[in-house]
This record gives sequence, structure tokens and C-alpha cells, in this order.
Amino acid sequence: MLYRYGTFIHRRARLVLVLAALALAVCTAVGIGAFGQLKGGGFNDPDAEATRAEHVIDTQFGGRSNLVFLLHATTGSVDAPAAAQAGRALTQRLNHEPDVDTVVSYWTAKAPALRSHDSTQAMIAVHVTGDDDQSTTRAKALISRYAVTNSAATIQAGGSAAASVDINDQVTTSLLRAEAIAVPLTTLLLLLVFGSLVAALLPLLVGTIAIMGTFAELFVVGSVTDVSVFSINMTTALGLGLGIDYSLLLISRFREHLAQGQPVPGAVAATVASAGRTVLFAAATVAAALTALLVFPQYFLRSFAYAGIGVVLISAASALLVLPALLSVLGAKVNSGRIPWSAAATRGGESRIWRHITTAVQRRPARYAVPALLLLLFLAVPLTDAQLGTPDQGVLPKNTASRQVSDHLTADFSGQGDQIDVVTTAAVPPAALSQYARSLSRLPGVAAVDSSAGSYRRGAPTTASLDPATLGRPHAQRIVLSTNLTTKSATAQDLVAKVRAVPSPAAVQALVGGPDADLVDTSSSIGNRLPYAALIIIASTLLLLFAFTGSLLQPVRALLFNALTLSATAGVLVWMFQDGHGSGALSFTARPMDMSMLILFLCIAFGLSMDYEVFLISRIKELHDRGMPTADAVTTGLARTGRIVSAAAALLAVSLLAFAAGTVSFLQMFGIGSGLAIVLDATLVRAVLLPAFMRAFGEANWYCPAPLRRLHRRIALAEA
Repeated sequence: MLYRYGTFIHRRARLVLVLAALALAVCTAVGIGAFGQLKGGGFNDPDAEATRAEHVIDTQFGGRSNLVFLLHATTGSVDAPAAAQAGRALTQRLNHEPDVDTVVSYWTAKAPALRSHDSTQAMIAVHVTGDDDQSTTRAKALISRYAVTNSAATIQAGGSAAASVDINDQVTTSLLRAEAIAVPLTTLLLLLVFGSLVAALLPLLVGTIAIMGTFAELFVVGSVTDVSVFSINMTTALGLGLGIDYSLLLISRFREHLAQGQPVPGAVAATVASAGRTVLFAAATVAAALTALLVFPQYFLRSFAYAGIGVVLISAASALLVLPALLSVLGAKVNSGRIPWSAAATRGGESRIWRHITTAVQRRPARYAVPALLLLLFLAVPLTDAQLGTPDQGVLPKNTASRQVSDHLTADFSGQGDQIDVVTTAAVPPAALSQYARSLSRLPGVAAVDSSAGSYRRGAPTTASLDPATLGRPHAQRIVLSTNLTTKSATAQDLVAKVRAVPSPAAVQALVGGPDADLVDTSSSIGNRLPYAALIIIASTLLLLFAFTGSLLQPVRALLFNALTLSATAGVLVWMFQDGHGSGALSFTARPMDMSMLILFLCIAFGLSMDYEVFLISRIKELHDRGMPTADAVTTGLARTGRIVSAAAALLAVSLLAFAAGTVSFLQMFGIGSGLAIVLDATLVRAVLLPAFMRAFGEANWYCPAPLRRLHRRIALAEA
């Protein structure tokens, strides 16, 4: 079927190219609008208790402060006439902003907690209305107007909304920087790999089609549901990388057929029939791995499924539609612009280096496989001490304004410890509310509790730190727990569980919120759905690889090898980003591993590893089916395909590792993790463990019970 399809494309090559050019123009025009449709945030489960508590606070109590203006007096105290006048003027202007519904200012409240220890700084805390995306957009406008420096004071903006503004800006800058690094290096590597200018430009064209097509898809999806702006990063990296991967496989096989003397029509058809089938299965495995992200309720994760599945399918479609048409038109001219030293590359064929490596490994499999296995296990050791967290100002570089404000509030102000909010969804009698607040104040780790029925410390009445009138509503109550615990620490998370265990007042539902509750609920949400995601990945891998190879052993081996690669890479990421190794060189702050980004990395890295699994096993299976013994098929298959896999891995790793030059730590983690996983997979796993395993099991590698063998033969899904 694919051979006939390749013949069809060859006969209508110019029509296909004209239609593809029109489609690219339309996708570009539509895709530009995607940037206006995409949103920030999306890290929390919308149905979690902490999220629902946040909604009650927003609708009933004017919201929790999400934007802080920190005023630093140029000279003297913030109570000096010039600084005080600047503070009062800023407070007044913020009170008249339509997108601000709560303003708490030192110069009106005179609360000591709003002034620094040395009296040179003071804050104005406000709540900017709207969802995550709206509040970020509105906060950006407020910051541009009010975060200024004059003769009286320097004003900086902080808080979660300001952090979102800075993260979005830094991600945009990081993306441009990564592309500025990746594109020239990728072009240079393509020239070295393909050995000719024309052949090197074809993968870039396929990658461009994949990227712009996915942008158009994100515009459509973003019009009907929430899609994270961070999905743009994966679209560009994977679009370029997979476009190159699939093009590399097809062009290399096309050159082989030309070198064997086949005419262009036959070479195109044979390329699509053989390498095209590999591309189809490779794309299916990556898409299946990314489908697992759809089980999570956080739209941050689901967005990468939308973008990832789209970019994989469009990359494969453009590689199987546009590229064969281009090869049909170019023919032998695909080798035009040849680099002098590239004769071997332009002919395709075997790699002597890969044949030598594979022969050595198969001659003494234990000698090479055991050290490689021990190294991967050693790299995985730090994973046992992994700590999980969610994004905050800590992901930003220290010279970012919102990060500096956060650091100042922690170091220079009193009463800026962790805070837990409890809200009720109905009215509560004063006596019951008072008793509930007293009970909460007795919990270990709680410094004080404020409510509309009174303030308490260790069960006894105390001076209120918040205005009681702001904590009570006719149909809701807010109880604020102040602590001296570190936000998102294990102790703070334990306190959330203890607060939730206290019986709610008067049988009214009580919801616990705040940053610690967000972390607890996010951990629970992801943890509860992780088995389903794993089941999707495992089941799809087993089914697809069985359909591709006709073997029961190969899918299991692939799963085990990928699990080993991902564990080793995750261990390195913990050692770097949690323990702080390399923080000076990359300018990040050591912090717990971001859960959402870790899940994203695992799914994408798994899919990409399966990509190369299919690339290699396809040629080995093809040779074995032609009667070659397994050991010889492995040696010859790796000799013919290993160069393609190593080149594809190097090209994709460059696209991903370029994110290390970014300035947001979770983006650096994703890029380094994905790139490292590809490098480990293409070297230790594919070059050492795979041939050693195949040598050890011999012909048993292809074991399949007779009924399943007949089924596999009937559907004929192996490479032609």
C-alpha cells in the first residue's frame, strides 16, 4: 500500500508541492494568532479543594494579594515626608484602578508587618482581578505604570502576578535565545550529516511546516479550551527536531536506493514503502506517549498533549507527503551543493564505526553491558531523594524584579511567614466560628489565627493582625492561619493535612487553601492519575511494537530500557536542580523538582526514545526477515542505521539542550533533561545495551506464539 502511495506522490509531485505551499501560507497566517489565544498558569487542578477555596476568596473576600509594590526610600525612612508622600500617592492611584479590588498599604494601615525592620522599605499589597491569564495581563499594565524610580523612592513589583509576568517575559526571551543557538548549530550539523546543501535544507523545510501547522492547530484548540503559552516552546523544539529525524531517515534511504542504481520513481516508492512505514510507527509511539498527558486535569500538562500530538502528526504527514514530492522533483539533485569530504554521506550505506562498535559488543556482551548498566543505575541514585514542588518566584533569576521583591520580603520583613486560608461556603454562628478558630490555633506550627469572631494564639485570645470586618461575609467566613514555617516545606504540607482533619464548624463545609494546600492538592491530583498515564504508555508501547516487530520480547525490552534511561536522567536532574550542582554556571536557584515539568519531561523523553527504538529495530527486523541470523542482522542493521540515529539524536539534542541557555529554571530542567535522555539513549542504550541484549537472547528475540504470529502476518505491519 505504501509503495503504491509513493508512486502516486511521485506522479503528482508538483501538484502536491503547490498545495503544500498554499497550506503553509494559510497555517502561517492562522498560526500567528495562536500567541494571543494561549494562556499562562494552568498548574493547578481546577476541581481541587485549594482551587475552590481560592475561588471563594476571590468572589467573597476581594481575593488574596497577588501583586506587591515594594517602596524603597531613596534616603532615610519610609515615614520621611518625601517617601511617605510617594507611598500615599501610589496607594490612592491604586485604589482608583478598575482592575484592583483590594489595596492594603502601610501608609493607611500603619501595620508593622508592612514595614521592613530598618524602616527603609514598605509595601502596598493589592489583588488584581481575573483568572491567571487576565490577572497577569492586568498586572503587567500596572507594573509598567507604577514600578518606577524617582527622587523619593524606588518602587519594585512582586507577588504571584508579577512573577507570572516575569516568567512569561523570561520564557519568551529564553525561546529566542534557544532558537538563536539551535538553528545555526542545527544547520551546520545538517550540512555535516547530509554532505550537501540541498539535502540539508529539506529537513528544515519539513520542520518549518510542522511548526507552523502546529501553531495553527493551537490557535483552533485555544479558541475552545485553555492552552498554556508554554506549549509554544515544545512546538518549536519538537517540530524542528522531529522534522529533521523523519527527513533524515527518508533522505538516507532514498540515497541508498539511488546509489543502488534504482530510477527516481522506484527510489521514491521504495523509500516510502520502507522508511515511510518506520516513520508512521515512530510517530505513533511518540503521539501515544504524549496522549498520556490528557489524563491530568491541569491544562498546563494537557496543553503539551495538544501541541505534542499535533507537532508529531504534522511532522510525519509533511515528511510522508511533502518530502517524497520534493525528492521526486529533485531526483539525483538532492546531492547538489556537495561538501568535498562528504562522499560517504551522500551515498548513504553503512557506518564502519557503528559496525565496529556493534561487533565488539556482541563479541563480549557482558564486558560492555555491565559497566553501562551500572553507570545508568548510579546516575539514577539521586532520584530516591527527590522532593516535589510547584512553580513560584524561585524559578526566576535573582536579578528579576519579582524575585528580588520576594527575597526582600523574606529577609527584611516580619510576619511574612507561611499563611494558610480556611474558608466556609455558608454562614457560621459566631460561637461555633470562635471555637473552630481556637481549635486551629492549638495545632503545632500555627503561630496565630484571625477570624471575624476573634484572633487566637495557642487557644487564647490575642491582638488581631487583620481587620475582623474583612474576614466575615453573610454567606462565607475566612479564617487566616499565620505560621513561621517555610512555604511548601514538608512541615507546612503536614500542617495542611492537620487543618483539614479538624472538624468544620456547625457542619458547614470548610475549604483549605493557600500555596501549601495547592502543592498538596497538585501532588495528590497528579499522583492519583499517574497510574492511568503509565498504563496508557505501557499498553500503547506493547501493542505498537508488537505490531511492528511481531515479537513479544522486543516490546518488553524497549520498556525496560526506556525506564532505565528515564530513571538515570531524572536522577541527574535531581542532582542538578534540587541539590544545586551547576547552579552557578546556569544561574538558577536550587529548589524542589517541579511536578508538572517532571511529568512532561518523562512523557516526552519516553516518546523520543521510542522514536529511535523504532528506527533501529526496523532495519534489524527487515534484515532478519530476509534470512539473516539475529547477530548478523543486529550488526548490519546498526551499521546501516546507527549513523542516522546518532545524527538524529545529536540534532534533536541540540534543539533541546539550547534551552539550558534560558533563564527560567524549569525550562532549563526540561531542555537539559530531554536532551540528556536522548544522548544516553543513543549511546549507552542503543550502542551497547541493545546489541548485548540481542546477542544474549539470539533467535528468542523474535519469539511469538503461533496464533499471534498468524495475526501479525495477516495485518502485515512490519517494515516492507
